[in-house]
Amino acid sequence: MTCARNIPFLLLITAFVVAGQAHACVPPERPFLPQSQDDMRTYADLIREDFETYIADVQDYFRCVDEQRARTFVEAREVSEEYGRFLNALH
Repeated sequence: MTCARNIPFLLLITAFVVAGQAHACVPPERPFLPQSQDDMRTYADLIREDFETYIADVQDYFRCVDEQRARTFVEAREVSEEYGRFLNALH
């Protein structure tokens, strides 16, 4: 019977884990730059595109990190207030 009572709790935890992963900020992969100048010239268009994509993606990544930081700051303040209410309720 204890197992059945924990099911809603386990579902809640699973939802938070899945939601947390959906909001994770993932840094872009560093673009590859060949060592050979001949290869650089041969693949110049592809390399340029990779670097420009990286620059755009890294800006998106920084925005994501800033948004997550702001959201987490608000959440931490709320949790701190809730913890204070909890401690007050014990007295």
